[in-house]
Formats: sequence, structure tokens, C-alpha cells
Amino acid sequence: MGPMTDLRSALHGFLSDPRPDPSLGPGTPAAVMVPVLDLEEPSIMFTRRTDLVRDHKGEISFPGGARHAEDHDLLATALRETEEELGIRAGAFDVVGGLPPTPTIVSGFVIAPFVGLLAAPPALRPSEEEIAEVLDLPIRTLRHVEREVPAPGGLHPTMYSYEVDGSLVWGATGRILHSFLEILDKGGWA
Repeated sequence: MGPMTDLRSALHGFLSDPRPDPSLGPGTPAAVMVPVLDLEEPSIMFTRRTDLVRDHKGEISFPGGARHAEDHDLLATALRETEEELGIRAGAFDVVGGLPPTPTIVSGFVIAPFVGLLAAPPALRPSEEEIAEVLDLPIRTLRHVEREVPAPGGLHPTMYSYEVDGSLVWGATGRILHSFLEILDKGGWA
């Protein structure tokens, strides 16, 4: 078995069914894709947002965004947004399940994250308006650089940050990444 087969096995049974929609609670519904790349060293694809976008300027995030009226469910939102931002068609993903919903602290979104495996590195067409940079960060590296950041005054969820080669993943993206890595640990992925 290869690294991606082992990773898939580790995720099995720990992710939620991607349909129907999870219960999100209060906030603006949004969805992201956690793209896992089948490389020699399995990696996760992130985007660095431009300074032209309305929310989270310059931050590292997963591709995704707010639900639109035409999205029949939140998985459709994640897939549509990923295609708009990166040019990756929905059919390229093997969507293996969902992670727990995650609220943003400042912008009022509640995010439904979905894990999608990519068998091969896709041809990318990043949106010039939304995407400043695409980052592929190895999962093993991310596991080793995780830092827990206490929430100010205990009012917010625990924060997690990851710094790799000067790129900082934090906020809601850091909490989603922590959830993903925690599931890999539970599933015994080495």
C-alpha cells in the first residue's frame, strides 16, 4: 500500500458523510475543500488570498467561500468555489467526507470543510482576483510544526498555528487543519 492508500484508510470511519449538509449553527454558511495531493510526500494544497478579496486579505486558507443560492448543498459550494479559485473541476476530487463545522471569529462565517483526495497534481488556473499564491505543504511537516495558541480570555475556540518556510496557517484554517491532523492520528496514519 502507498502513502495515499494508508491515508485514506486512516480517515475511514472518522469523517462525516458529505451529504446531507451538516448542522452549522448561527453564522453565514460557507464551505471549503481540504485538497489532499497524492505526491511522494502526501501534501495539502492551500491558497494565499490576494489583497483584492473582501474578507481575509492575504491570509492562507483552503479554497472555498460562502454558499450561493444555486448551491444545492455545502459540498456543491466547496466544489464550485474550488473550481472558481483554482480551476480544479469537481470530478477531479475523490471526496472522502467532512470535518466538523468551524466558525470564523471576526467575519461571521460558519465553515463546512470537506476532504477531497487528488490522485494526481491538477493543472491549476488560479483566479488572479482571489489567489495570490498556491502552496502545497507536506502533511508530515505540518504535524511537526503545530503550535497551540491560547485564545485571548478563553472567549474563542483554541487556536492552532503552523509555520512552514515563512508561510503561516492560523485562524479557522488552522482549526480545520488541526481537526484533519487529529483524525489522521486517531486513524493511525504514521
